[in-house]
Amino acid sequence: MTTEPLHRPARAVPRPNEGVWPGLAEVRHVPVRARIAESLFRRAVRDLPVTVVLPDGSRLGTGGPRMDIVRPDAFYARLATSSKIGFGESYMVGDWTSPAPTDLLTPFAAKLSQLIPPALQRLARRWVEARQPDDEANTVEGARENIHRHYDLSNDLFSIFLDETMSYSAAWFAPGADDLAAAQRRKIDGILDMAGVGEGMHVLEIGTGWGGLAIRAAQRGARVTTLTISAEQAALAEKRIAEAGLADRVQVLLRDYREARGSYDAVVSVEMIEAVGERYWPTYFATIDRLLKPGGRVGLQSITMPHDRLMVSRSDYTWIHKYVFPGGLIPSVEAIESNLASHSALRIAQRRTLGQDYARTLAHWNTRFQDRWASVAALGFDETFRRMWEFYLAYCEAGFRVGYLDVFQFSLERPS
Repeated sequence: MTTEPLHRPARAVPRPNEGVWPGLAEVRHVPVRARIAESLFRRAVRDLPVTVVLPDGSRLGTGGPRMDIVRPDAFYARLATSSKIGFGESYMVGDWTSPAPTDLLTPFAAKLSQLIPPALQRLARRWVEARQPDDEANTVEGARENIHRHYDLSNDLFSIFLDETMSYSAAWFAPGADDLAAAQRRKIDGILDMAGVGEGMHVLEIGTGWGGLAIRAAQRGARVTTLTISAEQAALAEKRIAEAGLADRVQVLLRDYREARGSYDAVVSVEMIEAVGERYWPTYFATIDRLLKPGGRVGLQSITMPHDRLMVSRSDYTWIHKYVFPGGLIPSVEAIESNLASHSALRIAQRRTLGQDYARTLAHWNTRFQDRWASVAALGFDETFRRMWEFYLAYCEAGFRVGYLDVFQFSLERPS
């Protein structure tokens, strides 16, 4: 919670460069819908533990983390055009700001399904809110383009805010510990243990990242085939694997999981299923089942959301889709169980939750990103990108803080 005095003026935020962010500076003129959006926003925040400060000095909410609405007309117009995209875009362009975005977003995340009356949510989904575009479907070619838009931004960018293991997924902190690199190594060992990875095994990894898991599996004495569809990630992963002296034990393939061939003693996949898309979940699990030798095990790490929220929001097109993860969809535990039962012989034998660990992981990333912004800016990223990334990391951390999002490590086995 901030102790900043309420009379302090908000910092001016430059509008986005239209050449880099086409259309973002434009605000649609929708006066009737904007008035409705304003009414709904006021209703939503009146009982939230936040302090919303308007330009005239008036305040909304019951008190708590501060939100300054700098340009209310633009803010309400963006909400009216698309609440699931407009709220984040408004932060990107400075229509609203906050000295503590994560703390502010946490109460919103806790009441996310209740902020708008259910009947209006259904109406908005039918008539107002956008649906995921067909050109972001995760076909083999579509998935490559979707992954390219995020993971190929810049290896240097990710190296600035990730730890030395270059792990871009939930860490697993030991009790009383706060070292991010150590927590990432613990997470990697945890998922390898779930898959039973050890000496002499041939392991398939679906989703290479920057090679951290493959390196650790090879250090355990395994031979690793790892798949990625990000050219940038593949190049750096191969470099890191070679520097670790493990090039003879790890093969990096620029290949979609659907194109994989062979037979493996174990399969591991860390936070890759979120990029698969609901239409392809059956194919994903059937492929793993096909590639796994009899008696083998799978280590799967997945972000999850509550099943009821998945059912009502699975076709939504959100700010995260537009700006961060096109084509993505977070499954529920029930959806994973159902797809396993229908499309494979695999069942969940063991699980552990890392939800609060992910909140801590995201806090580390956001702090490192903000503290090292000068290095990010030197790569050519602008102020709009900074605010976009800050909102993304804060938005996700808030979701994990309140349990709207979770993340599990699963051990999958075939019943005997």
